[in-house]
Amino acid sequence: MKEKLKVGVIGATGMVGQRYVTLLANHPWFEVVAVAASKHSAGKKYGESVKDRWKMGDTPIPDGVKDLTILDAEDVDTMASQVDFIFSAINLDKADTRKLEDEYAKHEVPVVSNNSAHRWTPDVPMVVPEINPDHIEIIKAQRERLGTQRGFVAVKPNCSIQSYTPAIAAWQKFEPTQVLACTYQAISGAGKTLETAPEIQNNVIPYIPGEEAKSEDEPLKVFGHIDPEKKEIVKAQSPVITSQCLRVPVLYGHTVATFVNFKQNPSKEELIEALEEYSGVPQELKLPSAPQQFIQYLTEDDRPQVRYDVNFEHGMGISIGRLRPDKIFDWKFVGLSHNTARGAAGGAIELAELLTAKGYISAKED
Repeated sequence: MKEKLKVGVIGATGMVGQRYVTLLANHPWFEVVAVAASKHSAGKKYGESVKDRWKMGDTPIPDGVKDLTILDAEDVDTMASQVDFIFSAINLDKADTRKLEDEYAKHEVPVVSNNSAHRWTPDVPMVVPEINPDHIEIIKAQRERLGTQRGFVAVKPNCSIQSYTPAIAAWQKFEPTQVLACTYQAISGAGKTLETAPEIQNNVIPYIPGEEAKSEDEPLKVFGHIDPEKKEIVKAQSPVITSQCLRVPVLYGHTVATFVNFKQNPSKEELIEALEEYSGVPQELKLPSAPQQFIQYLTEDDRPQVRYDVNFEHGMGISIGRLRPDKIFDWKFVGLSHNTARGAAGGAIELAELLTAKGYISAKED
């Protein structure tokens, strides 16, 4: 790529927005040239606005973003005039988020969103690039509906499904029929740190609003297919997934205990081999954010652990361990994913790379 694409981040002051700007620092394809947030933050320098609420630990505020003046995210004209595409991490209710993201798309600005508002819009692709990259083809139908040439909305799935859905994807040839997933989710998934979430200290909270429905339903859209006549993505009918989602006192990393039934009768060796050999289009294209190894299998009895494994492949890889037979289900395992890298900003950046490589995102013509 001769020149980097000009990128805007809306919702740039929140935790996911901060993760975007840090991951995009020195990106080989993309350069953050504009940041936006609420009217309350608009007009301030980014560095000044976030310095007392910086949640990225020892990672500094990138120099290239620090002195940018925050725009009003709802001033679509101003942002659209400066960028080739945007990442959306805006914190609005679903109806307002859909409206705003559609407005950007209609201004001919592609939107790659971390939000859940458009995940069930029939012609909006919800993509894990290693699993369902072909779903981006629905963008042609979406552009027809929106009346756009460049603009569209694409989204990444919820962070809670990233720790087990890749394993189920790797095992599709064994025909999984039923999945039970119990997730143990980090506090950063709520946009907080351990210091700003006193409710999680020495505690486990057995309820995360809306999370179980997302965990049960979103993998089925990921496993679904495009219906060319209906011009929509039709979700898969199997496996049937049920879940429990708990919040635990961990900063980064969603762990999951998963139980699976199959139509076929795979051996442990076949299941592990399928995990270790699984890769996708991002690996073929050598996308900048793509992990070289998407899934690792750990043989130790006490792995994966957040402390040792959450940053596997810079947080973009998935760790699986403790695969063993079960007395009720066929097999059970423990999975781990980084919820703000693979599960949020990093997954969206990899999706934007895929969209760029496939020609859906490009520089504006002068």
